[in-house]
Order: sequence, then C-alpha cells, then structure tokens
Amino acid sequence: MSRTRSAAPTGPAAPAVDRRAFLAATGAVGATTAFALAYGAGGPRPAAGPDAAAAAFAAPLVAPEPVAAPPVPRVPYTEGTTLASVATPGGAAAEYRRLAEGPGWDRVVRRDLAAARPGRDDRRTVLAAFVQLTDLHVVDVQHPLRHEYLRVRSAGAWRPQEALSVAGAVSLVERVNSLPGGPATGAPLSFAMTTGDNTDNNSSIELDWFLTALSGGRITPNSGDPRHYEGVQNSGHPLYWQPDSALRDADKLRGFPGIPGFLEAATRTVTSPGLHLPWYSTVGNHDSLPAGCCAPDDPFLAEVATGGRKLELLPADQAIRAYLAVRHGPGPGRREFADLLRAHGKRARSVTPDERRAPFTRPAYLRAHLDRRYTGPGPHGHGYTADDLDADRLHYTFRIAEDVVGISLDTTDPGGHHTGSVGSGQLRWLDRTLRAHAHEHVLVFSHHTSTSMDNTLPDPSRPAERRHGGPELVALLSRHRNVLAWINGHSHRNLITPHGTFWEVTTASHIDFPQLARVVEVTDNRDGTLSLFTTLVESHAPHRTDFGDLSQRGLAALYRELSCNAPGARGDLAGDPGDRNTELLLRRR
Repeated sequence: MSRTRSAAPTGPAAPAVDRRAFLAATGAVGATTAFALAYGAGGPRPAAGPDAAAAAFAAPLVAPEPVAAPPVPRVPYTEGTTLASVATPGGAAAEYRRLAEGPGWDRVVRRDLAAARPGRDDRRTVLAAFVQLTDLHVVDVQHPLRHEYLRVRSAGAWRPQEALSVAGAVSLVERVNSLPGGPATGAPLSFAMTTGDNTDNNSSIELDWFLTALSGGRITPNSGDPRHYEGVQNSGHPLYWQPDSALRDADKLRGFPGIPGFLEAATRTVTSPGLHLPWYSTVGNHDSLPAGCCAPDDPFLAEVATGGRKLELLPADQAIRAYLAVRHGPGPGRREFADLLRAHGKRARSVTPDERRAPFTRPAYLRAHLDRRYTGPGPHGHGYTADDLDADRLHYTFRIAEDVVGISLDTTDPGGHHTGSVGSGQLRWLDRTLRAHAHEHVLVFSHHTSTSMDNTLPDPSRPAERRHGGPELVALLSRHRNVLAWINGHSHRNLITPHGTFWEVTTASHIDFPQLARVVEVTDNRDGTLSLFTTLVESHAPHRTDFGDLSQRGLAALYRELSCNAPGARGDLAGDPGDRNTELLLRRR
C-alpha cells in the first residue's frame, strides 16, 4: 500500500532549460563524498591542530568501534522511519501515558511551489541525501546556572527527562547509523548536519559530551561530585520529580513512577559509536549564551557556573519576575538574572564546584571542533577551520555534492537573547556567496527560523553593525533562485513553509516529544522540477518502556516517554501531516 498522498494542487510549473548533466542516482551522491570531505566551496579549507584549551575540560576517550560498511540501500524503504511506525501515547491526556508502537505518518506531496508531473519517479536523479539533527540540548542537569526554579511559573522551565539527554542523543546516533540510505531514493547518506542548540547551558562539559556523542567515545554525564548526583531530583522539593524517593512530589501526583536507581543509572558512563557519516555543526543560542539567553563573557555568571551554590527554589513572585526578564530581555544576564542570583544566594544549595562547567567562548567553541580527538569520520573541524578561528567567524560554506553547496549561518544574538538575527557583515557575505554559486544549487542551514529572528538590537562588541531579522533574510534568499531550502530548528516544532522560490524546513528538537531528526533527499525530476523529500526518524530506542530496564537502551526509551509526559509540554510539536514526511516540489531555474 502506498504511504504517499497529495496536498492541494497549485498552478502548473513552467519548464526550465536543463543545464546540468548528473551522474546516475546513487553514484551522484556517493562519488562526491570524499570530495566534500576535503574541500569546501571555493577550494581547500585548511586544517588546524589539536586544541589544548578544549583538552583541559574533556574526559578521556576510548577509541570508537571501527566504522562498519554502510548497509545496502533499498529503494524505497520505510523501516526505521516514521513512515513505518511512530511512538504513540495511550490513555487519557490527563494521565501518565505509556508509549507503544503506533501507525506511521504518510508522505505528503506538497505542490505549493510547483506542479507534480507524472512519471517523475522513473526519471529523477539524486543530487544530495543527508540527515539533519537539531536541538539535541545535551544537558548537565547539575549545573548551577540552570533556572529550574522558574518551573513554579512555567512548567516547561524544567523537564523530567533532561537527565537522560546523553543516552537519548547516543540512541539517535545509533538510528542514523542504521539507516540504509535515503528512504525515498535509496541514495547513500553523505553527511549529517546539526542545526544548533547542541548543548543546553553553554557549558564546557556539555560541549565535550556533545562532540563525543557524535564523534564516538565514552561519556559520563555527571559533574560536581563524581560519587553521586547533586541536583533538583534529589533535593526533596516536591516541585520536581524525585524518582529515587518515596516523596509524593507534584509529578508523581500526575502519575509519574518511582524508579529506584534512576539517578545512579542516569549518571553512569554511556558509550557512543559516533556517527558513521561525516558531520557538520551549526551554532545555536544555547551553544553561544549561558542559559541560552544571557549575555556572554559575564564574569559573575562564570563564577556561579563553576562555583558551589545552586539555586533550586524561588518564591512565586520572584520567579515570575525572573521569567519575564528571561522571556522579554534584552540580555537578561546583564542585570536581572545576575541580580536575582545575588539576592537569593542564601537560598542556594551547596554543591561541589567544577571548573568543567565554565561557559565556553566563541573561540573555545571553534577550538573544540578543531580538536582532532573529535574528528570522528570527519571532516576535521566539522565545517569550521583555523581561518574561522582567526576571524572569530561561525558561518561557512561546504561542498555537499558535485553541483550542490551548503551554507551554515550564525543567527545567534551576540548580545544575549534567545531570539536571533544576522549582522550586516554576515548578510553581505551571504549575498556574495550566493552570487558566487549562482549556477549551483544551494541549501542554507541555521539554528533560528524566519519567525524567531526578530532581535535586531546592536551587538555590544560591534555597535556600528546593524542586525537583520527573518524578513530581510527571506527577502535575500528569495532574490537568489539557486536557493532550494533553508533548513533550521529552534522552535522544537516541525513546520515546512513555502517562500515563493524556496522551502523553509523547520525540524522538531530531540529533547521534547516527539524527539525527531529529519532525512532530506534532493532530486532532479528531469521535467523542469526538483523534489526535496523529507522523512522524520526517531531514536533507535524501543517505543515501549520498561521501568525496570536501566540499561543505556532502556534509558533512551525512558527519555522519550518522560518527554511525552512532561508537564507543560506542547502537543503540537509534531506539526501537521504536511510538515512531517513530504515531497516538496520546486521549479528548477
């Protein structure tokens, strides 16, 4: 039975002159993988040596298992994707809901930008096939700068599943490694791209965990006292789920289970095989800014992050003030957030200080990516180079395939806020880059979406440089007909938006339910149109959770189920059918 259905048709697409001669379907992608590793758009990208600063905070790694030969692709296939099945909650919404395997999501043909012409399945050739991971939010849940205390005002300020983020991220790596190719075409997957919020607290130890999860090695998701956990989940505060305790906390009153041994298991060493694909990295606001919204390079916040006091509770009225400061900014770390921590220092819990929790700077972020211990299957630097480090630059281009170029943008606000923008210099660079590749297809990657780039306040480090929001970026991309798609995250929700000449593809996070990543395949239909196939995948963990299974695999399954039941969790993050598994048609220029 076909799992494809069509969205409402639009007008016919005008045919275009075929200006390319591509290799056969699977060869077109596979033959260019080695080229993409060695060269970015416009020539070789120089390598850089190991980073001593990153080495100081990283735990020792073990050599990952040898990279296995890629599985033989099938054309097409559904197994291991949400086309075949999806973790589905049972029971009433007001109860703690157990997950089980449910029916998959159909593929929807979207013809907003071009008509779907018959026979394209037999004519098409593959231009690119890859995986997007986004918003992993690898979390050090014991970090003193976390603002769990805002839960008294906003239930989503703390998530019961967060202690299992490393196990969940590794399970997603295992899923990507198991895919035999693109589900729509069977073409080999040539790379993976992370579109930001790889870490949660702009913490050095989280950066090490993220890089190790993707490159391969052992991770012990514990900080502070190596002997035991020190955080809100053994605080005795009923505001938070206390899994190891008999306390009838607020979450247990909602049906959450007691799980003896949970915290010991959650802080146990996890082994990651690392991605078997080359992977690239894009920066998000949680990577650049403490707590994802505070002003960077604040000495007081750095002192709190590495120190021995952790604030876990606030009076409701103070929590409301703090919530509004973080929500509406700008730059709450400059004044409100720091003042709050100072004022309530006596309420804070004593914890074990840990220098590995220090906020990392932009140069440190780059140096860590350039550290050869994290190269894995490559490329060295994962898109970043020594030149980017010298220039303090977090945007770059890279070669995806013979006639396809990728552009990674830095949309974080350097002054401190969770919303995004781009500076005038980066916008001019983007315009020049798109002109330089006018006769190639271009895919643009960023963390923020067009609707979340609304913070255009000046950058304190570059006060003369204007900041530009989402509408200006959409307008620029629309002027360049070589742009096929803008692929991003940040909103934690699946959403696919047509913008006249290109598609904006926004993918849900891997920390909030339904915890997804997306496979993207680009084809030339040989009829004046192109297709972008998008297919969502879950982690490799089983859909059904066993509370008695505290193995690495069992914890990854529990991570998903807890996220489904998290108080305050939104129910619309999976998006509509046309935002999930799709064929997105485009006119070929």
